[in-house]
Amino acid sequence: VQLQASGGGLVQAGGSLRLSCTASVRTFSRYSVGWFRQAPGKEREFVAACKQSSTCTYYADSVKGRFTISRDNAKSTVYLQMNNLKPEDTAVYYCAADNSLISSTIRYDHAWDYWGQGTLVTVSS
Repeated sequence: VQLQASGGGLVQAGGSLRLSCTASVRTFSRYSVGWFRQAPGKEREFVAACKQSSTCTYYADSVKGRFTISRDNAKSTVYLQMNNLKPEDTAVYYCAADNSLISSTIRYDHAWDYWGQGTLVTVSS
C-alpha cells in the first residue's frame, strides 16, 4: 500500500488548511486510516483516525473541535480539515493506514503498517 499526502503549507494562526492522502489500494474501505504529526524535536503523535468503513471518531484532545477527519472510499482518500490553526500545530503531518487495527491501539504509531511521506504544515503567529 502506498500513501501520498498533500496539502501542507504556510498559514497564519487562525487560518485553515485541508490535507489529503490518497492510497494505492482497491479495498480502501477495509483499512483504518489516520493522521499523525511530528513537530521539530518531538516524538510523532496521534492526531485523528477513522476505523474501517466510515467511523471517524478518534481525535487527540489537542485538536478536538478544530480538526475534522473524513474519508471518501470511492476515491481511496482520507482528508484532514484543520481550522483555527495555532503555532503549536506546526509539524510534519503523516497519513497512515492499516487493515488489522483494533480500537485500543489506534492512537499508537507503532500499530500502523503503512505510512505516507509526510507534508509540512507551518503556522505563523
